[in-house]
Amino acid sequence: MQTTTIRLDDTMKERIAAAANHAGKSAHAFILDAISQTVEQVELDNEFNAKADERWKGILASGQTIPWADAQAYLTAKLRGENPSKPLARSANH
Repeated sequence: MQTTTIRLDDTMKERIAAAANHAGKSAHAFILDAISQTVEQVELDNEFNAKADERWKGILASGQTIPWADAQAYLTAKLRGENPSKPLARSANH
């Protein structure tokens, strides 16, 4: 395991100590958790963006989308607890 040094101003160090104490953790454990959560969020964001890019390429290739009115009706029905059929994608000119 390697050691990494970070420089914190006094205010941040005090904030970390207070937050860690409130969470029942050492400042070290608190900082490790914060880093871990940030790394996980960046990884999730990257995965989300890659999937969005892939789907956008599919839309551009097929030219098919689901009209907003159809999507909105579907989502509204789902929120009401109904089991609607998923709307079908179609070309924008139809």
